[in-house]
Amino acid sequence: MSKIALVTGGGSGIGLSAAKSLAGIGFTVILAGRNREKLAQAVTQFAPGQAVARQLDVTSPQSVAALFADIQESFGRLDLLFNNAGNNVKDVPIDELAVEDWLSVINTNLTGAFLCTQAAVKLMKLQSPQGGRIINNGSVSAQSPRPNSAPYTASKHAITGLTKSTALDGRAFNIACGQIDVGNAATDMGNKVLAGRMQADGHIAEEPVIAVERVGESVAFMAGLPLGTNVLTMTVMASAMPLVGRG
Repeated sequence: MSKIALVTGGGSGIGLSAAKSLAGIGFTVILAGRNREKLAQAVTQFAPGQAVARQLDVTSPQSVAALFADIQESFGRLDLLFNNAGNNVKDVPIDELAVEDWLSVINTNLTGAFLCTQAAVKLMKLQSPQGGRIINNGSVSAQSPRPNSAPYTASKHAITGLTKSTALDGRAFNIACGQIDVGNAATDMGNKVLAGRMQADGHIAEEPVIAVERVGESVAFMAGLPLGTNVLTMTVMASAMPLVGRG
């Protein structure tokens, strides 16, 4: 019997790459996201039975609850949650940031991850055999900010706290939780660096990117470990990315 994985933000980019790698190591993957059309297209890229699509708004407690009830009824268990759904707003100085933009990022990147984690932990505690794994997409912004990125950076720093708290609280229930901090990857969001991004000293510079497949493979590596082993934090990035030395 294959293990069951849920990937939020699974219709494209890092989420879709991770889903493909997870399917490659034997998981049945639930691709979740807001865009039903994009999800349906994504499922066609898998072999029959490897993936299903489910609509989800991670900012809605009702939407999250409905999805996890469906997972329990349809599959009986959940072995892996990849909290990947996220968004961002235009980089602006903090004093010019609209509160609505702040809340948009925090509600998706942090509250959405919390709601899915909470629901996953409840299911993983109840199922037999008990336990499972949660992987959070932290981004390298969980380690070091870009200029004018307060909401995104704050949300990703908070993800690190959520990861560690979940890892600690999950120990008694065979629930492992880790985090992958992704540098510039070749996605719609990651490719923006090819046009140049502001550096800590204010100048604009193009930055290297990695193929998104490397991120998917890294998620699958973490997911493929026995539950007695956890990668608490993994950073995957282009070797020449100017992360080390930022600032």
